[in-house]
Amino acid sequence: MSTLTLSSEQIQALFTHAEQTYPVECCGLLMGKINQNHDKIVVEIIPTENAWNSETAPAFEAVETTDQPVTSERRFTISPQQMIQAQKQGRDRNLVIIGIYHSHPDHPAIPSEFDRVCAWSDYSYIIISVEKGKATDLQNWSLDEYQQFQVEELIRH
Repeated sequence: MSTLTLSSEQIQALFTHAEQTYPVECCGLLMGKINQNHDKIVVEIIPTENAWNSETAPAFEAVETTDQPVTSERRFTISPQQMIQAQKQGRDRNLVIIGIYHSHPDHPAIPSEFDRVCAWSDYSYIIISVEKGKATDLQNWSLDEYQQFQVEELIRH
């Protein structure tokens, strides 16, 4: 399994973003490089808008894991336009999207079934737990060959 490397300043930026959007889930992209061992190095964090709303939610009805109404306090999505824009900006700088981060307000930094169903196998997934407005934990995950989340080693430098 690969590793993900990021700096203490980048971790602080993730915590700050998660706290600023509380109680709404924050989200964003991890831009970086992948070495020959398939290890990922974060170069830049791009905070994005949580685009989850009543207009975007129906696009996920087929994969929704609850029959309860869900809001941006329990779900996130990144607009396709922001993904494309990040890919274009990264290409100019020899960077690629290597992961996605989001927060879990008042929940542990453990992926939900919805997170798993919507995940892509090549990305790292950082989840930040925010308890009562304060970021308390951060975990990094990636999908294994059975499409199940496993802890991916996080290297802090």
